[in-house]
Amino acid sequence: MTSLPDVPLSVLDLSPVSEGSGVGDALRNTLDLARHAERLGYHRYWLAEHHNMPGIASSATVVLIGHVADATETIRVGSGGIMLPNHAPLIVAEQFGTLEAFHPGRIDLGLGRAPGTDQRTALALRGPGGLSADNFPEQLMELISYFEHDAARGVNAVTAEGNKPPVWLLGSSGFSAQLAGRLGLPFSFAHHFAAENTLPAVKLYRENFRPSEVLSEPYVMLGVSVVAAETDERAEFLAGPSGLTFLSLRSGRPIALPTPEEAAEYPYTDMDRAFLAQRFGSGIIGSPETVRKGLEQLLTDTDANELMVTTMVHGHQDRVRSYEIIADLKN
Repeated sequence: MTSLPDVPLSVLDLSPVSEGSGVGDALRNTLDLARHAERLGYHRYWLAEHHNMPGIASSATVVLIGHVADATETIRVGSGGIMLPNHAPLIVAEQFGTLEAFHPGRIDLGLGRAPGTDQRTALALRGPGGLSADNFPEQLMELISYFEHDAARGVNAVTAEGNKPPVWLLGSSGFSAQLAGRLGLPFSFAHHFAAENTLPAVKLYRENFRPSEVLSEPYVMLGVSVVAAETDERAEFLAGPSGLTFLSLRSGRPIALPTPEEAAEYPYTDMDRAFLAQRFGSGIIGSPETVRKGLEQLLTDTDANELMVTTMVHGHQDRVRSYEIIADLKN
């Protein structure tokens, strides 16, 4: 059985905007959390691309990656992920080649094919007749090709040449799992919001894996939602705002992250509670011992190589404390 001390722990940050604060506060909190994560021994710090969501400030993901890398010294920094159909592959290659040139050996390029937003916003990002997730494999191969010079091509990403960061595929279903396996790339699965697909996708990835110049064996990282506190009751209280935020988004009224008091007082219907239990049932919420058991069970079930923890709570110090508790579980 794989135990918690045997696997690297990493951070997935969406730069949450909490009710009563603003985007500037969220971005400064991200830099502060990144410094804490580095001190605590976390392996990577990834930022996620989302758009048109009042509670998330990580939409300019590449800009934020650069600031986080500048604010830290050793932790790997990257995207979890860049939604490739939103961007021309040439631009992504130039951006991440530049980041790698500034911070050699510390940048990760995680790629997904979802829009990271609603369809209307996706259209605004991509334009009429623009990029589509339907040809994601072709976009991916074009992107990877720009990290090497090709005189015959006539178009080259100068900053990318010789500055190729590790490329990861992200997914919440079997599509990217199979593609990552066939290309011999590391695979990160969104267990935190697609837990029902975790085991099938990981199995598909491993079955389809072909050794490459990047990897000789499959490498699986799981995104997992965790809220840790001194007691189970305190952790459950702190976790409430995340569910209420998602309910509001689902109803077409996206909001900033509410306070835990507001979440506790909200008049949830039975349907709301059933939906949240289904959507967030994979979250690990509780005291240090509860969290330890949950993470170790996840590792037993999946034999994952790495865990990437995301924590969405209202108070910044509560978020920092949660990551401290989780880091202590490796000792």
